[in-house]
Amino acid sequence: MVGGSTVCDTRWVINDDRDVRQRLLTRGRRLELATLGWNVAGIVVLAIAAVEARSVALAGFGLDSLIEIGASVVVLWELAEVTHDRQERALRLIGSAFLVLATYLAVQSTIVLVVAYHPRHSSLGIAWTAVTAGVMFALAAGKARTGVALDNRVLRTEGRVTTIDGILACSVLIGLVLNAALGWWWADPAAAYVLVYYGAREGRAALTH
Repeated sequence: MVGGSTVCDTRWVINDDRDVRQRLLTRGRRLELATLGWNVAGIVVLAIAAVEARSVALAGFGLDSLIEIGASVVVLWELAEVTHDRQERALRLIGSAFLVLATYLAVQSTIVLVVAYHPRHSSLGIAWTAVTAGVMFALAAGKARTGVALDNRVLRTEGRVTTIDGILACSVLIGLVLNAALGWWWADPAAAYVLVYYGAREGRAALTH
């Protein structure tokens, strides 16, 4: 009886661990789907706002949202079958995308500063970046907890990307507000340089993990 009870207890623990892991995987997928949906909507909103305001920061944040969409798709792909090789490929894809974004924004922001191009005001951009900051920080916290519980590097890395998305939203918001309130046109490309820094840092970190 004692031996039989031990076997049953062991099976119960194994099944319980599997159930917990499955719930965590489901939570991770839902967090990524929420991020994916928000950023798909964000691309449309940011494209409209960037064109209307001729804002390099808003355009850069829109590209950041596009990369975040790609990162979410990569994580969903990785969570479908967690293997070491798949995690390595996922991290390389995320890192490469951010380095491309950093390079583009560095060139574009420099050109804007050199020619002293003055962007217009964007109420839509201010409203969207303000809300996005709160949403991204909340999603990032959920990804961080879930990634640690799953011991999943890709989900943890993408959670940091989402945190950076929130930081960048704050940076772009500050640039837009300064331009609108004080006429500091250079605050817009300056905000884009913040995206350059974080994009380069996270891209390098993902590729050299």
